[in-house]
Amino acid sequence: MTTLVYITLSGDDLIRIFELHNDGQLSQRQTVSAAGGPSALAVAPDGKTLFCSLRASNELASFRLEPDGGLRLLGKRQLDADACYLATDKSGRFLMSAYYRAGKAAVHRIEPDGSVGPEVCSEKTADRAHCIETDASNRFALVPHPLDANSIFLFQFDEESGQISPNQPAPRLVAPEGLGPRHFVFSLDQRFVYTSDEDASSVTAYHFDKPPASKAQSNQGGCELRPFQTISSLPEGFAGDNTCAQIHLHPTGRTLYVSNRGHESIAVFEVDTESGSIELTGWQTTEAVPRVFGIDPSGLYLLAAGQGTGNVSTYAISPENGMLSPLNSYEVGTQPMWVLFRQ
Repeated sequence: MTTLVYITLSGDDLIRIFELHNDGQLSQRQTVSAAGGPSALAVAPDGKTLFCSLRASNELASFRLEPDGGLRLLGKRQLDADACYLATDKSGRFLMSAYYRAGKAAVHRIEPDGSVGPEVCSEKTADRAHCIETDASNRFALVPHPLDANSIFLFQFDEESGQISPNQPAPRLVAPEGLGPRHFVFSLDQRFVYTSDEDASSVTAYHFDKPPASKAQSNQGGCELRPFQTISSLPEGFAGDNTCAQIHLHPTGRTLYVSNRGHESIAVFEVDTESGSIELTGWQTTEAVPRVFGIDPSGLYLLAAGQGTGNVSTYAISPENGMLSPLNSYEVGTQPMWVLFRQ
């Protein structure tokens, strides 16, 4: 099965498409023009459509994913602000977006041809809304915010109408002081949530509690987050400036990876899948300002893009402990802003 990698280059107005080979090497397949500062990417659950945020032009673009992995522009939807994160709901009928500067979350309908339709709804949150995803049940959406809000906004989601509404009874969790949650992932069994804490350079683990589907669907119960562990992503004694960016979970669910901007590394955490607790096991030095990275679906390789270098580095993932071994580095272009895998 062919594995492709899509990398947005905001400074070059391009999306570069690479093939990831069985030995972890990359070869370029295509280069696609994407005027407007391409940034966040999301792929539809059926694998037929790719969505891209154009942050410089305040647009959402949709592309048909061709059989060879190429992209054919379907259309663009004008926005009133720039979306920093995109995700489809689990049904693939709606596109969700988070807005860092505008401080809101929004939902757009996805048309039958894959193009982005009109906005269904939006909810004001706070400055620096950074990420939005629904849980596996498609009933709840989480929107983390670093400082000053230092909160995770919680929403209930109606997959029939596409409406999001503040979670009841608690529409917002204020994180422990100074953390600044930026991105998050669910555990494979959906019992836990893990955040990359931008401001504290740490990872925080939360219990994720939700009512039975019957109660949630009748608006009788919302979800709840309960923090139970925070661990630094930095070596003891590191005195430089650092902020965390993305967080990704290995396909096995047993290893977490977080990027450190300043320490210029990928931190590796072991996950106890029963208790949900995590343990920092090491670091891999990587490209300068590793804002974005990704893990291939097979779990064999990790790719980290350096916003400060314009390069992407590839790493083999140990099946025993999840640690990373450097393979190669490739020049890709100016300001890489997203790494997305597709098989």
